[in-house]
Amino acid sequence: MTLQSPRGFRRIGTLVVIPAVSALALTGCGGGDDGGSGGGSADGFTFAFENASGGQENPWVKLVEKYTEETGVDVETNALPPDSFGLTMRTQLQGGNAPDLMMFSPGSGQENSAIPLAEAGYLEPLGDTSAGLVPAGSEALFGIDGTVYAQPTSLIPVGITWNSGAAAEAGVDAPTDFDSLIDSCGTLADEGKSAFVIAGAVPPNPGLMTMAISATRVYAETPDWNEQRAAGDVTFADSQGWKDTLQTVVDLTEAGCFQQGAAGGGFDAITQGITQGTSLGAFLPGSSANELMNATPGLELEIEAFPPAAGGEPYMLASSNYALSINAKADDGAKQAAQAFLDWMAEPDNAKTFTDIQGGVPITGPGDDLNPVYAPVAELLEAGDYAPLPNQGWPNPGVYDALASGVQGLVGGQGDVQSVLESVDQAWDQ
Repeated sequence: MTLQSPRGFRRIGTLVVIPAVSALALTGCGGGDDGGSGGGSADGFTFAFENASGGQENPWVKLVEKYTEETGVDVETNALPPDSFGLTMRTQLQGGNAPDLMMFSPGSGQENSAIPLAEAGYLEPLGDTSAGLVPAGSEALFGIDGTVYAQPTSLIPVGITWNSGAAAEAGVDAPTDFDSLIDSCGTLADEGKSAFVIAGAVPPNPGLMTMAISATRVYAETPDWNEQRAAGDVTFADSQGWKDTLQTVVDLTEAGCFQQGAAGGGFDAITQGITQGTSLGAFLPGSSANELMNATPGLELEIEAFPPAAGGEPYMLASSNYALSINAKADDGAKQAAQAFLDWMAEPDNAKTFTDIQGGVPITGPGDDLNPVYAPVAELLEAGDYAPLPNQGWPNPGVYDALASGVQGLVGGQGDVQSVLESVDQAWDQ
C-alpha cells in the first residue's frame, strides 16, 4: 500500500488523544460585563472551532460554505489549533470578546468542556431543536437541570479499528468473544504480527482503549455508573466492572496481544502497524478509520465493538465528541443567527453532509446510507446499545489522566489494578 498523506496521519495523533487534556481552572464565575462580544450581527455571526486537519478538508468550513450558499448569511470562521483552543476560548469568554458560536466538548471532564462554562454563565440556553438532538441518557453532558447549552454534532463510535484486509490474509476473524481473541494473539505473534497496536508511551491511547473495554464490563449493565459515582454510591476501587476492565488490559498484555515494544510505542506505531497490516486492530475514534483509508489506497478498515467477557452482550461506546454553543454575551442578532444555523445543521441532509466529511454517524441517527466502515456495529447503533465516552461525565480532567497513566503502567508491567483504581478515585474526589 502507498501512503499518500503524512499530514493526515499527524491528525490521527490528535484524534487519539481527544479524550485527554490537561486541567485548566475557570477563573471568575460570570461571563464578563454586559457588553456584547464576537462581532456578529443580525445578518451573520462569528464561529470558532478546532482545526487539526493538517491540510485535510475541514467539515466545519465545508458546512459553513454550504450554509452561506443556501441562505446568504455571512459567517466569519476562525480555525484554531486543538492544543490551544480550550484556553483561547476561556480567555476570550472571560475577556468579553469571544466568538458568537463556539465548538466545545460535551460534559465536564475535558479542558474545553461545555458544562463548566455553562455553569459559569458564559453560554446561552439553546432552542428546542438543539434539545431534541441530545441522545437519551446523555442529557447531563449537554445541559443543566433540563436547559440545553450545547448542541451535539455527530456520533463517533469508539471500539476497535480493524484491518479486515490484513485479518483475512492472516486467516483471523474479527473478535466476537474474549477467549477466542486471547487464543488468536499467540498465533499472530508466532507470525510476527499482533492483534492490536497501541501508543503505549502516550497515556491517552491506553486510556481510550480502557474506556472502550469498559463499555461491556461496566456501562452495559450499569449505564448510570457515573451518576452513582458522583452520588458516592460506588467507587472505581470497589467496582467489579472496573476491576474486570483493567484486568482485561493485563490479560491482553500477558497474552502478547500488543505489538513488541508496545509500552514505548508512539502514534507512528499505530499508523504504521494498521496501514502496513502488521497489527490488525487499534483503539481509535471511528472517524480515524476514514482518514487512514483516505490516506492509504487499498486499506480496508472497519469498526468493531470490543468483545464482551464470557456471558456478556455486545455493547460499545459512541458519543458526540464535539458540541456547539452560543456565547451568552453575543449581540441578540448574532445569537438568533447562530441558533438559526444550529437549527439548519440539525436537518438530516445537513447532518449527513457534516458526517460525510468528518467520518462519523449523523446525530439524527444511522440510516440506510450509513458509512460502510460502521457496518459491523450498525445493529448496536440502531438499537442504542452504546454509551457515551465515560470521561465526558467525569468531574475533572484529572480523573482520565489518572486512569490513562495508570493503565500505561500496567501495559509496561508496573503497578497493579487495585492501586490504579484507587488513584482514579483520588482524582475524582479532588
